[in-house]
Amino acid sequence: MYKIQIANDKAEKRLRKYIQQRNDIKNKLERLKVDPRRELGAHPLHGRLDGKWGCWLGSNIRIIYSINDTKETITIEAVGTHKIY
Repeated sequence: MYKIQIANDKAEKRLRKYIQQRNDIKNKLERLKVDPRRELGAHPLHGRLDGKWGCWLGSNIRIIYSINDTKETITIEAVGTHKIY
């Protein structure tokens, strides 16, 4: 199982806000830890975000993250609406 870490204060603040607003997000993050490439509609990103992954946490909430298979970590880099792409 992967561990989740957050890359910056802005992403952490937004994620905390969404977790307070929606009870299901913690469960979705737990699912992401199991298989970060297949859960929650995960998909590889392209262009300037090449090498990163995106998925949805609900309705209009998205995250951008990177995966380190060696360390088994998921680093959340951005949280927000589709505008984060």
